[in-house]
Amino acid sequence: MTNPTPENRFAQWLQEGKRSEGEPIPAATVILVRERFVNNELAGIETLMLRKNSKLAFGGMWVFPGGRIDDEDREGADTVVEAARQAATREAYEEAGLKVDPASLQWISHWLPPSVTPKRFATWFFVAPAPKGSVKIDDGEIHESEWMSPVEALARRDEKILELAPPTWMTLHYLAQFSDLSELMRDAENQPPTFYETRIAKGAQGIAAMWAGDAGYEREEIDTPGARHRLWLADDVWTIERSV
Repeated sequence: MTNPTPENRFAQWLQEGKRSEGEPIPAATVILVRERFVNNELAGIETLMLRKNSKLAFGGMWVFPGGRIDDEDREGADTVVEAARQAATREAYEEAGLKVDPASLQWISHWLPPSVTPKRFATWFFVAPAPKGSVKIDDGEIHESEWMSPVEALARRDEKILELAPPTWMTLHYLAQFSDLSELMRDAENQPPTFYETRIAKGAQGIAAMWAGDAGYEREEIDTPGARHRLWLADDVWTIERSV
């Protein structure tokens, strides 16, 4: 939330393909969503999850289709958001074999990991209706795929059946509040993107990922009294605490 215009940070990269030294790697993710039907009745929504090759970045984790923004994605793009949208659609095809209309993508968030992260990706998250067609993975970069309801995916993380990163968890938590696709897309269209620059802190109560608005965010002091905007990363159940 601390950087409302991340595209400004990558102006030179957009034009020349050059990032400032130490700048994160631009990346994009698309959350593909469809409605689930049971006995011909709507039973909520589900999203496509992919399990990354354990030898790659985020190895073994379940993620949404996505990856870094390549030079080809910058071609013809006037803004970083446009380049990110092109990258997200390309990755959806490369990783899942699905052809997504770039115009259908709604930008919902931007994520930046802690500064101590060895390989930092500045990632644009988009949501879009899933296109028709079968998912086809290459068994190289992606080893498994599955359509999951957001609630199911969160529960399976707590049961240690699958592994998620905090941005994926928070996105699933957001999706879980919607009962149908049209409701989700209306919200995505009407709400401005949320900006998350994560900081990890540890205290007497445990470890948490914190974001702007949390009383302990600036000094990374988890026990500071006051407003809360954090995700508690317990070994068993992850819990969001938000008062802002």
